[in-house]
Amino acid sequence: MAVTLKEIARRTGKSITTVSRALAGYDDVGAETKTLVRRVADELGYTPNLLAQRLQKRRSDTIGLILPTFGPRFSDPFFSEFLAGVGNMAAEHGYDLLVSTQPPGERELQVYRQKVQSRQVDGFVIVRTRRQDARIRYLREIGFPFVAFGRIEGDMDFPFVDVDGIQGMRMIGEHLIGLGHRRIACLAPPADLSFAEHRLIGLRQALATYGLELADSLVRPGDLTQKSGYQITLQLLDSVQPPTAIAACNDLMALGAMSAIQERRLIVGRDVAVTGFDDIPMAEHSHPPLTTVHQPIYQIGKTVCDMLIRLLKGLDVTPHQVILAPKLMVRQSCGANMHRFTTEKGGGVTIA
Repeated sequence: MAVTLKEIARRTGKSITTVSRALAGYDDVGAETKTLVRRVADELGYTPNLLAQRLQKRRSDTIGLILPTFGPRFSDPFFSEFLAGVGNMAAEHGYDLLVSTQPPGERELQVYRQKVQSRQVDGFVIVRTRRQDARIRYLREIGFPFVAFGRIEGDMDFPFVDVDGIQGMRMIGEHLIGLGHRRIACLAPPADLSFAEHRLIGLRQALATYGLELADSLVRPGDLTQKSGYQITLQLLDSVQPPTAIAACNDLMALGAMSAIQERRLIVGRDVAVTGFDDIPMAEHSHPPLTTVHQPIYQIGKTVCDMLIRLLKGLDVTPHQVILAPKLMVRQSCGANMHRFTTEKGGGVTIA
């Protein structure tokens, strides 16, 4: 049978209120009384009722993360890394993490409203931000705490962490052009995602520097899965003028592109170069290893969560907007002569 505050009060000769406040560490309870109460509680094997405490504090000590996914996308290695970072940081600070999945749309927004109104969570981590993001608009309107991984269009007066996608894809484009490629295709993310625009801008900037353009026919939108990367690449290979290089805007689509190229009995890196973006764990161990842009996904998850917890505790969150510099990881999928590259001072290019 669970030990109650009443039993501790009887053993110590104190009131239930005093016992409760002593266990909670209130300053109006003397040190001697706190020591006595805690000793007796330990001897009896007392376990606090966390739910009751949270209801009393009107806090849930829980962070919400609703993944905007379709079907089985929860298994996306990007989300797995990010969730590990968020979850571990939450646990370090004594917070629970409530994770659910919901396709973008009105139903998704209803779930946010339900979590807020039922006080199930104290704040949200927002991931995969959109150019016009209804989630962020709603949470800002009601003044509910959140921190985002990513930016939006327009007013960005909220805390976020992001990676400079423009610079990252510009590095990819310059690298491929340096290898002699002029007909470069892009496997693009869904257009409503904020990072989709950033990465396309970066690739276009790199080509423009060399007097080249990114042809509309070579920009093919996918859904960030291996399957879409595979299907789109087959279409590109069947075109009248197939590309000599494919710059995918995430690693999963890049891995799908490599599968399509190999299915056509072509050699990745020699016949068609392939690059990705994210540097998920499997990128380094694919066949061949994938040239990509590194994002410290796990660390970003920890940082976003830490910012949110500081916000919830009323602590200073400085800086409250962080844009990280990307790093180009050069591997065999682009066909580079590895001896031509060295690690730039400051970590811009790394030979992996």
